[in-house]
Amino acid sequence: MEAKTPEVVIYTTTYCGYCHRAKMLMEEKQVPFEEINLDEQPERYEEMLSRAEGRRTVPQIFVNGHGIGGCDEMYDLERKGQLDALLATNG
Repeated sequence: MEAKTPEVVIYTTTYCGYCHRAKMLMEEKQVPFEEINLDEQPERYEEMLSRAEGRRTVPQIFVNGHGIGGCDEMYDLERKGQLDALLATNG
């Protein structure tokens, strides 16, 4: 049975260094992701707020619909060796 690719969504803004770091880690891991740039799609900000349970900062990162927080939280999962396991789950 073929492994399913995790669904990763990252809400970003254009000039956010943390957003760039988060995307860079996904690219290094060769994990495809959907980027929702709020500078280009400001109408999706309310969507992010509702999905992120009121967190207002970018990036907001979701794996298989589950919010993991921002860049610091993602790198914390990586340091603890938990990010790959999360990315390996499929829902």
